[in-house]
Amino acid sequence: MDDLARGVEAALFAAEEPMSAEALAGFLGDAPLAEIRSSLRDLAEHYSERGIRLVERGKRWHFQTAPDLAHLLRRESERTRKLSRAATEVLAIIAYHEPVSRAEIESIRGVQTSGGTLDVLMEAGWVKIAGRREAPGRPTIYATTPEFLDHFGLSTRRDLPGIDELRATGLLDPVEEAYDALIGDDEVVDPDDEDESGLEEGGRSEA
Repeated sequence: MDDLARGVEAALFAAEEPMSAEALAGFLGDAPLAEIRSSLRDLAEHYSERGIRLVERGKRWHFQTAPDLAHLLRRESERTRKLSRAATEVLAIIAYHEPVSRAEIESIRGVQTSGGTLDVLMEAGWVKIAGRREAPGRPTIYATTPEFLDHFGLSTRRDLPGIDELRATGLLDPVEEAYDALIGDDEVVDPDDEDESGLEEGGRSEA
């Protein structure tokens, strides 16, 4: 392993957050970007069979525990609940259509969407405000985050299931079912299951 690869390894090990190749190049004294990317690929291969892996999520790199060893690090099982129907629909729409405004989300869902639903997704770290649409009123637009990609094991949004994959699973509703196809049995705490943002099986209107 050459000095540049060792420097990349050390920088990622010490970093508090995932780093892009560009950030690493700057951190390492404006090292050539092509060489940084080559070092990242070499390191990812080096760690591919070890207890930790070097992975890329949303064009940012970080170390994580090898998936088959994760159970060794769990000291206690966490109590989780499924996201509400409203939240799963909104997350699926954002993932497949981002960047998207609240009005556009409501147009696809056919029902008003409470700000509480978006708050739940932003508190989970999976959705962020991505700016404003250059349109009358300049509405806020939303997009998924690198944490969303990391949680669901996606390198980029291109890894989301396509329509053919969804059809192969027998799923008919791309809004309600795409999210389930994406996460399988994964669950996350939704603190407001009783109200609109946590509405499970109630009516389609949202206060």
